[in-house]
Amino acid sequence: MEGDVVLHKYDVVIVGAGGAGLMAALYASRSVRVAVLSKMWPVRSHTGTAQGGIGAALGNHEEDHPEWHVFDTIKGSDYLADQDAVRVLCYEAVELVYELEHMGLPFDRTPSGRIAQRPFGGHTNNVTKQPVRRACHAADRTGHMILQTLYQQCIKQRVTFFDEFQVLDVILNEGIACGLVALEITTGQLHIFQARAVVFATGGWGKIWQITSNAHSFTGDGAAIVLRRGIPLEDMEFFQFHPTGIYKMGILITEGARGEGGVLINGRGDRFMERYAPTMKDLASRDVISRAIYLEIREGRGVEGKDYVYLDIRPETINRYFELDGKKSPDGTPRRITADEIKTRLPDITDFVRTYLGIDPLNQPIPVQPTAHYAMGGIPTDLDGRALKNENNEALPGLYAAGEVACVSVHGANRLGTNSLVDILVFGRRSGLDAVRYCRQTDFTKLPARADEPVRETLESLRSRPLGDERIADIRAEMQRVMMDYVGVFREATGIEKAIRALRELQERYQRVGIQDKSMCYNTDLLEAWELGCLLELAEVTAVAALARTESRGCHTREDHPQRDDKNWLKHSLAFRTEQGIELRYKPVTILNYPPQERVY
Repeated sequence: MEGDVVLHKYDVVIVGAGGAGLMAALYASRSVRVAVLSKMWPVRSHTGTAQGGIGAALGNHEEDHPEWHVFDTIKGSDYLADQDAVRVLCYEAVELVYELEHMGLPFDRTPSGRIAQRPFGGHTNNVTKQPVRRACHAADRTGHMILQTLYQQCIKQRVTFFDEFQVLDVILNEGIACGLVALEITTGQLHIFQARAVVFATGGWGKIWQITSNAHSFTGDGAAIVLRRGIPLEDMEFFQFHPTGIYKMGILITEGARGEGGVLINGRGDRFMERYAPTMKDLASRDVISRAIYLEIREGRGVEGKDYVYLDIRPETINRYFELDGKKSPDGTPRRITADEIKTRLPDITDFVRTYLGIDPLNQPIPVQPTAHYAMGGIPTDLDGRALKNENNEALPGLYAAGEVACVSVHGANRLGTNSLVDILVFGRRSGLDAVRYCRQTDFTKLPARADEPVRETLESLRSRPLGDERIADIRAEMQRVMMDYVGVFREATGIEKAIRALRELQERYQRVGIQDKSMCYNTDLLEAWELGCLLELAEVTAVAALARTESRGCHTREDHPQRDDKNWLKHSLAFRTEQGIELRYKPVTILNYPPQERVY
């Protein structure tokens, strides 16, 4: 301990205990000393909410190939994904799924004992263009099972966990990442972690929107921390809205429900996706379906004139459309499903609907609406997770990022379903391995004097402000409403400009926010205030990047610029925080075997 700061020293320090953080920790810990910091109990991390499956071209039910997965991912990204990164993602996915199986993850099984797979949105047989079974699943708790399996492996490997530690700053010395400053939530004590390598795996920032599938903990901490340290954020205009969140709540109904045969029905009783995606129908990519739902509602075809449609997973409905679509089982017989099979394959979903809506989804359709779900953008990285500090792809020594907080970029303008779990495993592992390589070549960088001072000043400023009229909850709610109204599924310049003005006014109001709790232990009032500052900054970056991109691509739909513009906008945005405001720069997309073409579903 130095003064009133506790000092720690590890080779690799990882921020975040979700799938990406645990995968990085598992691989790094086989060679060096590793610490994982998490602001919650690790198995409560957001990876546990991933439901439907992890994509890998195993071909356990029908023909499939990693190269088909590559093409589907690139097409799903609306050709903004870097194709070298996508190849790494899809080819390494197969090996990693089998590795999870060997670790003990209880995948569902086919009658012959192989890992079971289900169809998912945007996953196709590239020859027939029909859906293919590529999502490996453990009922509808796949993410939860991954999280538990990796955590057990990390405990076995003797990884050191610092639970309920809120990381507040990354320490840089002469352009090298050399540690972190964190607050121990239980005591209010500040800690400095000196490290050769720092890995951010802190997840996304869906809480900047009003309707979201994201937990309250998803406040963009890691992205905001590095932005404040001069590191850019890539492709922040692209934030995916999942088409099927529970109406008004945003709680996710997995795409696996449609993979099992569920269909989307409008207020007139029509299966409307047949008009928008004649081949893939309810298994088109998420951006296509989210736009279709909004258009149905806008044109007066929502249920009872309200802002939702139905997701119908009743067995009689599914079987009727199986018959109409000519769906076959692997043995060639007509495909059918029973109520017991739905309960077995989607136990959490049926329970969520009964709990939160008071209806039985086996007897009644589920009211759903698009919900803010996943950040395609984030901290720019190379294929080994090294954070990049500019448009020339120069790495910042010692700093890594993996998972949703990172942008490698494998998702481009729209993420393919199941690829989030593939992403955290593939690039979590690569980050951990490269961090070990870096540690073997590099000694500890000296910590700068008073490295905790900026954090201490920030916390003292929040604690010392007098209570006034400005409340954290009010500013957060207004930010979420503004983002939902103007920077949601559909956007246009006038609305985005309104959002930017409103967000800057909210940032001014935020400077006058006082907190009631002045204590040290478990001061959630203080932490919520700090997290709100992160959210406001990321919301502004998102809106500024969205205003600049005058085209429609993937999840970024500009009604005043409805066409994709490859000539001017086939490029990644990089947002820098400067004294003059947000500065945007750009870099090219990596194109290999698949030049941009029209997306048809």
